[in-house]
Amino acid sequence: QVHLVESGGGVVQAGGSLRLSCAASVRIFSMYAMGWFRQGPGKEREFVAGLDWNGRSTLYTDSVKGRFTISRDNDKNIVYLQMNGLKAEDTAVYYCAGRATYSNIVSRARNDYDYWGQGTQVTVSS
Repeated sequence: QVHLVESGGGVVQAGGSLRLSCAASVRIFSMYAMGWFRQGPGKEREFVAGLDWNGRSTLYTDSVKGRFTISRDNDKNIVYLQMNGLKAEDTAVYYCAGRATYSNIVSRARNDYDYWGQGTQVTVSS
């Protein structure tokens, strides 16, 4: 079983930065590809960024490219999402997700991820 806990959300002004963290309680964190998804008010949950088991392959949705960076520390069992240049449209609940795979192909499909955190709220004020 994998237990994921997000932290780092909050309220920030447009143009500001936040770093989200997702701590994983799992015996072998390095065998899991990880992703960040978000769900804005009245919207479906969407893919934001993902990376493979060793962090060498990454994938971003177009709207965050150049502003967000996903990374992981396999020694600490943590995946990060550094968010810079935040915009009002980034306001959402952000979820961490994991899937057990050694593939270096990062999936953006919600159904490919087996484990989910409870989410952390990010609010960007304009």
